[in-house]
Amino acid sequence: MTEAGVDLTILYRGPLASCDYDCPYCPFAKRRDSPERLRADRAALERFTTWAAERTGDRLSVLFTPWGEGLVRSWYRRALIELSHLPQIERVAIQTNLSCRTGWTAEADPAALALWCTYHPDQTPYDRFLARCRELAARGVRHSVGIVGLPAHLDHARRLRADLPGQVYLWVNAAEGHTYTDAEAARWTALDPLFGYSRHPHRSAGLPCRTGASVISVDGDGTVRRCHFVPTELGNLYDGSYRAALRPRPCPLAVCDCHIGYVHLESLPLYDVFAGGVLERVPAPPPPGASWSVGHTASPSIPLWSR
Repeated sequence: MTEAGVDLTILYRGPLASCDYDCPYCPFAKRRDSPERLRADRAALERFTTWAAERTGDRLSVLFTPWGEGLVRSWYRRALIELSHLPQIERVAIQTNLSCRTGWTAEADPAALALWCTYHPDQTPYDRFLARCRELAARGVRHSVGIVGLPAHLDHARRLRADLPGQVYLWVNAAEGHTYTDAEAARWTALDPLFGYSRHPHRSAGLPCRTGASVISVDGDGTVRRCHFVPTELGNLYDGSYRAALRPRPCPLAVCDCHIGYVHLESLPLYDVFAGGVLERVPAPPPPGASWSVGHTASPSIPLWSR
C-alpha cells in the first residue's frame, strides 16, 4: 500500500548548543560544544537531510532553530543549500545572528532559501551587520531582521529601520520578563506594527493549533513532538511512527509566548499576515509602492503599509 504524501512544516533542533555571541539573556552565550557533540550534531543533521531528500511524495517546509548559531558550521550551510534545490522543499530557513559571511547563499535556490536574522547591538559592529543584510537583499535572499525589545536597544532599532531596505520587515521580540507600558509599546510598534503580538503571552489552553497536525518539532534523534514547548512524544521521524499521530489537537499549555509557537495558533490571524513567509517571519508582500518604515503603525490584527 502506497503511503499518502503529507504537507508538513518541520522545526528542527539538533544537539548543537554553542554560540559565538555572549548575550546576557541567553543560556547558550559563548558556550562551546565538545568535538564529540559537534560530530553528533553534524551526523544528526546529515541524517535529517537524507531523510528529507527521500520524501519525494511529501511537501516539506523546514525551519532550523538551533540552540546557538548554526551558520558558522559548514554542515548547516551545506544542508540549506542542498535542501533548497529539492523539488519537495517549499521553504528551508534558519534562525541566525548573521555573524557568518553570506557568500554561500549564491549556491542555494533563492526561491526556497530564507533567513530569520537577529541583530544583537552589543555583540557585532553595526556596519558589518547592516552590510550583510544589504548583501542578502542584493542577492535576492528572503529574510527578516529583528531585535529584542530591550530599552537600551530602541535607538539601535530605529537606526536599523532607517537603514534597511524599505521592503525588509523589522520585527521586535518582547524581552522575556519585561512588562511594557502603553507608551513603551507604542515606541516599539512604530517600528514593528506587529509588536502587539509579542507584547503579551497568548492564552492557548484548549485552543486549536496547527502543531501536531501540519507542524511538528524534530530533535537530533528524530523524536517528533508537536512543538518545541510540549514534551509529549508523537513518535519518530525515521521509523515513520509519527505519521499515525498527525491530527488536529488543542494546545495543552496555559499560554504561548514565543513566535515560533503562537504563529501556528488557529485563533490568531498570523498565517494570513505572514502568508508565504511563516517560517522566516516575512509578512505578505506590501501593495505596490508601500514599504515597512519608521512611524507606520497598525492594529495587531492587520498590518498596514506606509507609502
